[in-house]
Amino acid sequence: MAGGGKGSGRPAKKKSPTKGTGGNVRRGLEGRGATPPAHLRHWHKDKARAERIEREEKAGRPASSRTSARPRRSDDAPEHIGGRNPVVEALRAGVPASTLYVALRIDNDDRVKEAVRLAADRGIAMLEVGREKLDRLTEGGIHQGIALQIPAYDYAHPDDLVRIARDAAEVPLIVALDGVTDPRNLGAIARSATAFGAHGLVIPSRRSAGVTGGAWKTSAGTLATLTVARAANLTATLREYREAGLFVIGLDGEGKVDIGEANLLDGPLVVVVGSEGKGLSRLVRESCDLVVRIPMHAAAESLNAGVAAGIALYEVARKRRS
Repeated sequence: MAGGGKGSGRPAKKKSPTKGTGGNVRRGLEGRGATPPAHLRHWHKDKARAERIEREEKAGRPASSRTSARPRRSDDAPEHIGGRNPVVEALRAGVPASTLYVALRIDNDDRVKEAVRLAADRGIAMLEVGREKLDRLTEGGIHQGIALQIPAYDYAHPDDLVRIARDAAEVPLIVALDGVTDPRNLGAIARSATAFGAHGLVIPSRRSAGVTGGAWKTSAGTLATLTVARAANLTATLREYREAGLFVIGLDGEGKVDIGEANLLDGPLVVVVGSEGKGLSRLVRESCDLVVRIPMHAAAESLNAGVAAGIALYEVARKRRS
């Protein structure tokens, strides 16, 4: 048996007395008092962040210029549509595209084959890439191994929409969006607007969804034929539409008149759709000739903006046909 002690035949080694700590352990267990707040801790990241923001404010930098967790996409950056059905629908609709990305060793079903054929017929470049690159291009969206790159959308001027209607010898029907920030809602509204004969959409240049890959995907290609205009000031644009002879009706859950009872639907019209949560903003509401609602059961507090726009535009189309 290794070592000394009992049974080893050698005398056990005598242990030396244990030294004391002089009270250091006891004092260490007493703690250091309450933790100081963050602004008193020079090493705390919240204090450093607050000091950085204070320096930026003193330097006159606006809040929008501060570094955020996610960089803002440039307005002229290309967009990407991911998914086999959306890509095929976009190519069928003639959506302007520059590159078709296809994953390596993809399962070539009929949709992939059609996408490749349509891209080849239109002279669109095709690249085989890894799925990691497709994940980055579609920002983590579902791409099913295929994505289509499209250039940044070229927005029209709000006046162009009236000209489009008059050139077609038709009564103008324009849809304006107020505070709709989900690109999927914009895409769904574009689809309804195309189905019910609208001449275009107007969106604000700030605090609004734009024509992004998500909007293209939801629109099922209809954004290729529907004109979208951007307004620097939506309230001023609505006022100009009224001066041009168009009626402006706002769609809001707090409207006093059911949309089916409105008597302006068969004339030159702008339908303003508010956000699902806040509805129409105060200034936009004041710019409307009439604010209408969609009658529905009390159990449903509100409708998705895309659904509400579709119902309203159907009612407008029905009134115009009759």
